[in-house]
Parts: sequence; C-alpha cells; structure tokens
Amino acid sequence: MKPAQGGILVLDFGGQYAHLIVRRVRELGVPCQLVPFSIPTSEVRESGAKGLIFSGGPASVYAKGSPKPSPDVLGLGLPILGICYGHQLIAHLFGGAVKPAPKSEYGESTLKVRAGSAILKRVPPRSRIWASHGDQVTKMPAGFQVTATSDNSLFAAIEDRRRRIFGVQFHPEVTQTEYGSQILASFVYDVCGCRKTWMLGDFIETQVQDIRRKVGGERVLCAVSGGVDSSTLALLISRAVGENLTCLFVDHGLLRKGEGEEVLRTLRDKLGLSVVLVDASRRFLDALRGVKEPERKRLVIGAEFASVFREFNQKEGPFRWLAQGTLYPDVIESASTSGPASRIKAHHNVAGLPKGLPFELLEPLKELYKDEVREIAAMLGMPHEFLVRHPFPGPGLAVRIVGEVTTEKLNVCREASAIFEEELRAAGLYEGLWQAFAIVGDDRVVGVTGDSRRNGYLVTLKAVTSVDGMTADWVRLPEGLLDSVSRKITNRLPEVSMVAYAITDKPPATIEPQ
Repeated sequence: MKPAQGGILVLDFGGQYAHLIVRRVRELGVPCQLVPFSIPTSEVRESGAKGLIFSGGPASVYAKGSPKPSPDVLGLGLPILGICYGHQLIAHLFGGAVKPAPKSEYGESTLKVRAGSAILKRVPPRSRIWASHGDQVTKMPAGFQVTATSDNSLFAAIEDRRRRIFGVQFHPEVTQTEYGSQILASFVYDVCGCRKTWMLGDFIETQVQDIRRKVGGERVLCAVSGGVDSSTLALLISRAVGENLTCLFVDHGLLRKGEGEEVLRTLRDKLGLSVVLVDASRRFLDALRGVKEPERKRLVIGAEFASVFREFNQKEGPFRWLAQGTLYPDVIESASTSGPASRIKAHHNVAGLPKGLPFELLEPLKELYKDEVREIAAMLGMPHEFLVRHPFPGPGLAVRIVGEVTTEKLNVCREASAIFEEELRAAGLYEGLWQAFAIVGDDRVVGVTGDSRRNGYLVTLKAVTSVDGMTADWVRLPEGLLDSVSRKITNRLPEVSMVAYAITDKPPATIEPQ
C-alpha cells in the first residue's frame, strides 16, 4: 500500500469516476490509490494514508446489499470526504436519511455556498457544478451542518467539522465542476495535511523497475496499434527488457485510411522498435459477417486478436508475457475495477479477451489516463505528430459502424473520416480536439444527384473535447467547416446522401457510438 503513504485512499463504491478522483488528487501532487470499498481497517492503517474519499456508485444506500465500508474504518479518526453515493452513505451511516429524489439531477447545476465551510472556502457563493444522482439526503445526521445547496438539493454539501467528515452530492472530480480542484485541494491540503510528494515523472522509473522484476529474462509480446497508448507501452517495455521485446502489429482491416503504413514507418524508423506485421484483415471481416450487436462485435474482435496472438506465439515464441496498452477508462467501462461498477462496454483488451490464453498479461499503463500517457510519451521521446493523433479504439472502425460491418459501410466510414480529419487539419482545429470521426449505420435517406434520385447512407460526424476520456463535450465547430465537410463527403462518396452532426456530451452518450 506504499502508493498512498502520506496521501489519500479512495474507497471504490463502483462509480464510473472513482479513478478520476485519484487522477485529480495526483494532479495536486499528492499520493493517491484506489482500493476496494471493503478494504480491511488494518490495511488502511498500514497504508499511511492521511485521509479517505468515498467514491460515487450506482447503488442506493438504503437498498439491501448496497456496498458499505467496514464499520471500523469510520472509527480510525481519518478525515473523510464522500462524493455522490459517498455523500449519501455518510448521511446514512451517521443517522441521517436518504430517499429517491422527486426530481433527479443530471448534468450542470448551480452550487450556492454558505459561509464557514472548511472545504468550500475557495469556492465563490455561486458556481457551476456537475451532478449525477437519483437519490438525495432528506435528513441531516446529528452533528452535521449544511454548507451548500444546489438547484435540486437542499443538502448539496454537508460537514461535521469536529470529526472532519464531509459530503458533497455533486462531482468535484469532473472538469465540468467549476471549482472542483479547489474543493479537493482544501480537503487534501488543509483538512488532511498532505504535501506534494507525487510526480508523474516518477512513474517511468518505477514501472521500468517493476517490469524488469516481473519479467526477468522472459520474452514479451507487445500488441501495438500505432496509437499513443500501445506505442508508449512499447517504448517503456523496450527500456526495461531490450531485445526480449517483440512488437506485433495486427492489421485487422478496420484501420483508418493510410494508418497501417504510417504506423509501421513511425514505430520502426522513428522509434527504433522491432515490429512484425500480421495482415489478418480477411479473417476479422469474415468473423464479423452477420454480427450486428455492439457487444458481440467487441467480443468477436477480442477473440480474433487472441487467436492471432496464439498463432504467433506458436510460430515465433514462446512468449510468457503479453503486453497491452490498456488504460483506466477501458478498465472502468468494462467494469473491471476494484468496486461494484456497472459494465458500459466490453473493451477488446479487457473484457473481450477469452480465458485460457498462454500468456501472463502485462499492463503497466492501466492506472493512467490518456493525458497522463501523453505526458509520459513525451518524456520517452515520442514524435509530436504521434502525440497529437486522436485516440483510436482497438476494434477500429467496427465500433463506428452501427450494425453489421460490410465492405461498403467500411469504405464510407473510412473515407468520410479521412475527409473530416483533412478539413480539421486545414482549419488548424485538429490538435485542439480529443476525437473527430464519422459514424455510418444502416439508415438510408433519399437524395438527389442531378436529376436522379438516390437512396444513400446517412453519415454522422462527431467531434468532442475532453481531458481524460471519462467525460467529453461536443464541439461547436464553425458552420462553414461543417458545410465544407458535408459537401466533400457527398461529392466524393456517391453512396452518401446526407451528413449530420452529433451534439450529445459524455455522459449521457459515450464517445464511440458502440
């Protein structure tokens, strides 16, 4: 439990943003670790933590079997901050009441702060917050006072100053909460007395040593896709094990336009990695024939990747370790966290891989977010043009094609996305976006070409900004740019009759459509 020494433990109650709390505390330079909500009291003591944060979660505190910490944890005397479910849990455990709210609160709201709060002292009287809850505190526990209200909550923030226990109904860890970092800073620094002792740069050396210790003299097979995650992973492992690393680039036929050539050129020529290319496009597309359901597509792709890995291992191995560029958002959405989370998607490299693979998994990046990985990549010498590439999902264009993946839909999706990216680069907007791409489904709309009627595809464009991929905002792109992209897509792709633009944030949507 050394990572929390002098820092914070986040007890995971299954919230989609549980690890984002860890991320925000680390940004403050304070050691932080995510642990199961059921962590034994003895381990909390041994961790050397100076404070606890109870995360959000999908359960209701009054429901039978809802997750609760060990009662002894509450008696340790450590400061506690409860967020969303954690806030309701504190009220429930200390004698207050929690009931379903007459009106759920999702999205932006206004926080109205009262004077005298220990953790809201850096927050103005009114500010923007982000909430996501269907339950609410209806009765205050003895010894607590209300320190803030919101549009739909009379108990948006509560605290017991004497016992140093605090609760907020909203999410200070997400970027949409205007003064979220200041709230966490007040708790971490002022209440818990933590100091800045954690640096992202320490991660590289720590992981290099950890990889060497785990791997020893064994060989490592590293699956690379050309994205920042797997490329950073390969550089990190190469630094640790040298020639014992073999990188495998699988072309599954679902890549962006020109991506295969660009990936090999960068990995081999610019980064000096030894990369083996396997063209498995035909087998992947054959396996996806007739598959329409999103989760099934992801699992089929995961199974095919596993088969390619097995065959390569038989031919070129043996490899004891399979390294993957899994990040924490993948783990969270696949509900593979330390808490009782709900599965959002089965990521091919987390929940999508079948059991029984002849490897041990090596995933040194799985505690990190995309922006943290980019920082590490820069430290490892990653070229700028690779650092700023938009994230691309492991299942590739299959998750941007709604319904069955056909050759025609794949071509439309690939070409439309290339046109979109081309226009964004020309306008100088590409690097400022998190992701921008085209989505193609089975919807057909009537169009007119010259004097002729055509029944073509509907292409939906999507562009979002984000810090870490856990939340995302749709981008208000210039109308002129959208008009240009639409005209070029419909002119160059006779299969397309209409172009639309997606304007939904994450949540309630996810970034990728499937």
